[in-house]
Formats: sequence, structure tokens, C-alpha cells
Amino acid sequence: MNIRRLLVLPHLKVHNANALSSPFTIGFPAMTAWLGFVHALQRRLNTNGYPELIFTGTGVISHQCDLQTYQGPGDFVHSIIGTGNPLDKDGNRSAFIEEARCHLDVSLLIEYKADEATEDAVLLPDFLNNVSQQLMRMKVAGGDLQSLKTPILSVIEGSDEQSQAKLMRSLMPGFALIERRELMQKAMEQGSDALDALLEYLTVHHTCTQDDDGSVNWKSQRKSDAEGNKLGWIVPIATGFHGISEPGYAKNQRDPETPHRFAESVVTLGEFRMTHRIKQLDDVIWHYYSNPEKNLYLCQQAQIQTKEIDNDGFH
Repeated sequence: MNIRRLLVLPHLKVHNANALSSPFTIGFPAMTAWLGFVHALQRRLNTNGYPELIFTGTGVISHQCDLQTYQGPGDFVHSIIGTGNPLDKDGNRSAFIEEARCHLDVSLLIEYKADEATEDAVLLPDFLNNVSQQLMRMKVAGGDLQSLKTPILSVIEGSDEQSQAKLMRSLMPGFALIERRELMQKAMEQGSDALDALLEYLTVHHTCTQDDDGSVNWKSQRKSDAEGNKLGWIVPIATGFHGISEPGYAKNQRDPETPHRFAESVVTLGEFRMTHRIKQLDDVIWHYYSNPEKNLYLCQQAQIQTKEIDNDGFH
């Protein structure tokens, strides 16, 4: 029997999270921020009485994302609300440093595994108290954790779709972040450049028609699929890094023992999907993935890993 064990962190309210998810996208924090946070939590728990506890995957459900931007009267674009920090040695504001921030209300589904002794310890009430204590000492996607609801442990049979769907419905209202790299793959297979394929699905097209009486009707729409169906809430997401130099050592690097290399962000398409539409946990759980041959370090989902891919489907 395939038993899946989950630690649910409901409604983490984060203040001033990093919204600059890649060099050219702003919005919901990058997936590396969420999986990195979960890995940091695991390391804290490993050194506080749960040495064999391993977090194997993470699902991210957004309840609210308040991007800190401003659009004045007559402005065409939004401007980032900067905080002007850090101050210089005289207490004056330094030159403006672009720092995109957002306030979040997010729930995390963390799949875990452990040996028998650690599993017994996890089921004790002290474990959830320990988790809450560790969380309040941590940064989340670069932001401050202001509050959270009591963590929950859930055990579900892997083939029980009804229980999985019930768990997802308990997180309503919320939007699960789903990887939609296949949209870019299809566009690239038809000859589109990666960046063109990305923008093609994000662009909002405005058209107008004029009736016989002279009235003008405007229509706004985004790209649909081959059958003409709307694709949902499609967004750009940063899912990892691509190495662009060979591993080596740099002067004054932070860790003198670990090889250093330059890398660039990997950006692809994702979708925010209402949790009541999720029937399988694998549709929302993200895992680490690396491909040394292509110099890739990624966060991706199970349905992407199982496909044979010719084009990577990211920029």
C-alpha cells in the first residue's frame, strides 16, 4: 500500500517577501525560494530531535499575494514601492535599489518520509509545537513570517483520490501553482523562440469592432489552446538555474570549499489553479531535479519528469 505522509503548514502570512523572482519577472516568489525554505526547515528539525526526517516534495497554495506597486493618476505602468534601505553610515537614504516586495498568505503541503523511530516521534504532539517554534525563527522567501495557523499532519493512501481531493478542498479558497512547461514546448516545437513562446501566452490582446449604429465594442483576450478553450490563469514562474560557466573558485567567495559557478535563472510558464479542481497530489507537489549534462538545477513536478522532452520548454 502506497501511504503518503504530509505536513500541512496552513496560512503562512509573510510580510515583504522577495517578488523579484528572476531578472525579468516580478510577482510570486520563485519556486527555489519555497523549496529552499522547506529544506531549511528540515535541517532545523534534523538537529532538534528528528535526524531521519526527510522532506521529499512541496506543494504551494496561494491564498493572497499583495504586490507592492503603485500606479498614479495617468500612469501607464506600475512603479515599485521602494523602502530606501539600507541607510548609509550617516543615516541617509542610499541610492535607490530596486527591491520588489509582496505580502503573502500561503499554505504549504510538505511530503515527508522517516524511519520507524522518527515516524513515531513525528506523531507525538511535541513535533507540531517544535515545527511552529522553528517556523517563527525563519525567513520565508526573504520575508518575515508574521503568523501561521497550527500545522497539521495528514496520512493518505496514494491511490485514494477522494481523500486527496478532500485535502485540497480544505485549502479553499486558494490557488495551487502548477507547472505548464508543455505550453512552451509545443510553441518551440513549432519554431518559436523561447522568449517569444513565453510572451505569446502572457500577452493580452485588445480588439474592437464597430456596430452599424457606430458603437464600438472592445474585447480583451489571451491565447487559447488548439480547440479554442481558455488556458486558465497562466503566469511566468522561475523554477531554477542554468549554469553558464564551469565550476571553479572565485576570489572572496562565501564558501571557500564549494566550487563556484555563474548561473542564470530558468523561467517557464505556470498556472494558478483553484484547489477544488486538484484530484491528485502529484499535480501540485514540486521536487528538486538536476541534469548535469545540461547544467540544469530545477524545481519541477512529477507529471513533467515522466515525459520524454526534446525541447526544455523554458527560457
